[in-house]
Amino acid sequence: MAYSDQLLKDVLTRTKRIAVVGVSLNPVRPSYYVARYLDLKGFEVVPVNPVHAGKTLFAQTVRARLSEITPGVDMVDIFRRSEAVPEVVEEALEAFPALQTIWMQIGVTHAAAAAHAEARGVTVIQDRCPKIEYQRLFGELRMGGFSTGIISSRL
Repeated sequence: MAYSDQLLKDVLTRTKRIAVVGVSLNPVRPSYYVARYLDLKGFEVVPVNPVHAGKTLFAQTVRARLSEITPGVDMVDIFRRSEAVPEVVEEALEAFPALQTIWMQIGVTHAAAAAHAEARGVTVIQDRCPKIEYQRLFGELRMGGFSTGIISSRL
């Protein structure tokens, strides 16, 4: 799946509120540190995980399901196995009529669920990480010595 840098940047720029499905309370898990990073960058992160429902993470109550979130979110970030994606996408589309983006983490893809969401006008990103893309597109990876392929005067 190829996505233009402009599309990824547009998605990350327009997004304000993100539901992270499958977030862990364990700080060494990728779902935790991606959600934490997004929170630190100013996104409002709403954690979703039925195992941890009712607990607090990043000053937000962990929800068991997407349908418990009010008001809606701009993006749903999925940290679940690919076979769980159709159920998550269906719930997201039902719960959030104005949903802009479904984002599936690295290793997570589901062509049919993506096509269903896209048919409803939702942008779908698969097999990518918003933390990595944010760092790459907004110049933060260069600070760690990585070549991002983006020319900028920022260090």
